[in-house]
Amino acid sequence: MTNDSESQLPADAAEDSEEAPEASEAEVAAVPRARIPELLHAAVAAVGGVERPGQVRMSEAVADAVDSGEHLLVQAGTGTGKSLAYLVPALAHGDRVVIATATLALQRQLVERDLPRTVEALHPVLRRRPLFAMLKGRSNYLCLHRANEGTPSDEGEGLFDPVDALGGPTGKLGQDVLRLRDWADETETGDRDDLTPGVSDKAWAQLAVTSKECLGATRCAYGQECFAEKARERAKLADVVVTNHAMLAIDAIEGAPVLPEHGLLIVDEAHELVNRVTGAATAELTVGAVNRAVKRAARLANEKAVDALQAAAENFHGLMETAQPGRVEELPEYLAYAVTAIRDASRQVITSLGETRDKALSDEDAVRKQAMASAETLHETAERLLGDSEYDVVWIERSDRFGMGTASLRVAPLSVSGLLREGLYKERSVVLTSATLKLGGDFTGVAASVGLPSEARLPDERGPADAPESAFGEDPVPHWRGIDVGSPFKYPKQGILYVARHLTDPGRDPERPDMLDELAELIGAAGGRTLGLFSSMRGAQTAAEAMRERLDNRILLQGEDTLGELIRDFASDATTCLFGTLSLWQGVDVPGSACQLVVMDRIPFPRPDDPLMSARQKDVEQRGGNGFMAVAATHAALLLAQGAGRLVRAADDRGVVAVLDPRVETKRYGSFFRSSMPEFWYTTDRNQVRRSLAAIDASAEPVRPVSKRG
Repeated sequence: MTNDSESQLPADAAEDSEEAPEASEAEVAAVPRARIPELLHAAVAAVGGVERPGQVRMSEAVADAVDSGEHLLVQAGTGTGKSLAYLVPALAHGDRVVIATATLALQRQLVERDLPRTVEALHPVLRRRPLFAMLKGRSNYLCLHRANEGTPSDEGEGLFDPVDALGGPTGKLGQDVLRLRDWADETETGDRDDLTPGVSDKAWAQLAVTSKECLGATRCAYGQECFAEKARERAKLADVVVTNHAMLAIDAIEGAPVLPEHGLLIVDEAHELVNRVTGAATAELTVGAVNRAVKRAARLANEKAVDALQAAAENFHGLMETAQPGRVEELPEYLAYAVTAIRDASRQVITSLGETRDKALSDEDAVRKQAMASAETLHETAERLLGDSEYDVVWIERSDRFGMGTASLRVAPLSVSGLLREGLYKERSVVLTSATLKLGGDFTGVAASVGLPSEARLPDERGPADAPESAFGEDPVPHWRGIDVGSPFKYPKQGILYVARHLTDPGRDPERPDMLDELAELIGAAGGRTLGLFSSMRGAQTAAEAMRERLDNRILLQGEDTLGELIRDFASDATTCLFGTLSLWQGVDVPGSACQLVVMDRIPFPRPDDPLMSARQKDVEQRGGNGFMAVAATHAALLLAQGAGRLVRAADDRGVVAVLDPRVETKRYGSFFRSSMPEFWYTTDRNQVRRSLAAIDASAEPVRPVSKRG
């Protein structure tokens, strides 16, 4: 087996490495714990870096957790080098490891840079070169059957949609589909993320399938060449499998293993895990989905079943046109009747499709699988909605995706901690790491959310005692430790945390005149160089319009271009400001003088009418806890910490994090937020902050002038 092409070392790097005789399979064993610092030193040198105390401590803690069968939470600040800190003990252990991340950027960093270099650096000691592979969900890979045979039609007029039906060869969608078909003959991976430039979701959907829609390797004419199947085969043979949180969620909570067996799981960007697992466990019933199921069933299912589903679709559509958004604690009778009709009719369609399977022509297999997948998804979602489980939250949601007059029914788990406790921690050690895991100075809140109870916590520092015998088993106690290895950055000397205490408390109206005045003065003192993080898109737009009228600086706004282009533009011009919402709170890495002021307009509490968050808060209160602190404050603290982390990205970065919400200083819960953020020098003195920003601006590199933008 070989790794993906992008995972290979350059030829000269392979030639320069010191050769050592390969260990036989019988000789492969864990490297002694005492040699971990030596291995880490070699790995860091291979990437041209310098090992740091926090990195060494984290590497040793991971090795200890693997040896003892315990679980570990590691907060490793920006600049620690946490990827190498967990890769070295993982590779040294000798068992297969799965690494799950939240972002494509980190997946690529691991596969294209960190893993190849680390494998080569450790080869002289390990006497083997561990194999690694990336594995994603099936819909991330191009389907050769669809590329060569066409896409099953939803219109019922023919077996496959011609390019003309997709806007023609001159239309954007048609052009993208033609380009994807050509790409199918060139690509080695079929991975959507390897396609440059990319295509729209609609175009990709024409040539990709879900796991339910897949014909299966044995029935598909292209099964031997299938990109998704090849990725799975590589993963089965790999020593290190890099995947994403969504795949981990499916593997852990759906009872259908999609990852190969492994002895160590590393969850990087672990602050995102709960949201990603919640997303994977959320289902929705939409008018569009029911209508698609009708069209897909029309060709092969019997007329009675299709008519029943059509009638159910029309009834559901009429009800959802006038449905009001919000949580539904119990489905009203009229809505329960409509969902029941969809469930029963979809069951009829499934039965009908199964009865006619043997009569189907081979070229109808793809149509049948697509129709069956739609009907099964409808049936499962309707069953769950009607189940009235105390562990689920149901709500009606309106969205532009569904049109102005329609809404959808959604259902999500009240909590995923129980699911994770049952599915994540059995028969393997789990290491969860992020720059943001301690909220309010403590691990217990995040630990509880990922299924690690406070009563199972072990002392942060290891003692001479052996590991608990109940670490693994049928009903394991997930014993865990939490350590904070710090950051190599000197936060008190590199940054200031400023809370604008003199401002009025924010209300629902984003037009806060005193806040906008403060924002303009801060940007002026900084000479631009500002990343504005807003709790709503409306707030970001209001601020951008106001600043464009008042300032000469260029103001970039999320949504006016692709996020990648906006960030590149922001980083290239130090006088520019970038305003946006959630994806900017966690997704911007701009070291240097281009970002010396990070502004957060208010504490990013969840919306009071958020059905899932409010249900979770109510549940905590009913069990005697503090729902506000456990849910709303924890959610906000995580975002504040992530937002503040945008400021210092390198050892010579300096600047200010300005929170334009006085409640961080004036309310009792304010200390919880302050202690969740990096340990910047703290002040509420507006004049001091302006002087500091002016001093930083004066010492920064020269910037080019900009024109007035209205």
